[in-house]
Amino acid sequence: MNIKIYTDGSSRGNPGPGGFGAVLIYGKHRKELNGGYKETTNNRMELIAVISALKALTRSGLHIDIYTDSKYVCEAVEKGWLFGWEKKNFKDKKNPDLWIEFLTLYRKHHIKFHWVKGHAGHKENERCDVLATFAADNGPWKADAGFVSHV
Repeated sequence: MNIKIYTDGSSRGNPGPGGFGAVLIYGKHRKELNGGYKETTNNRMELIAVISALKALTRSGLHIDIYTDSKYVCEAVEKGWLFGWEKKNFKDKKNPDLWIEFLTLYRKHHIKFHWVKGHAGHKENERCDVLATFAADNGPWKADAGFVSHV
């Protein structure tokens, strides 16, 4: 079972109101997700997009290709940085709450990340951007419980 997931995050200000968008595609099936947060960061929204998409899956052991315009998310996983951060208990790293949640979901599947250039006409990435920015601008907004302002 091969699933394609496209994700994007948006923050109006960094920090500021934010949103995420995700598109999941399996064969002829398609699911779109989005959500808004009162105060957050772009990187948190990028991660929450991936987490939300993985949480929407009902089975384990799936082969998943995730397409994101976030080098933060893509490179952390594909270059192995995340696993070093985990070994050091995320000392001095931002967003440990989300990385820990992501790792639990990641380990249930076979996942490959692919970076796509944002705002470059990639159809599904553009759709995720629309979903994310709509949620950031219009809500309804939830509180991002793990957000810590560094201001």
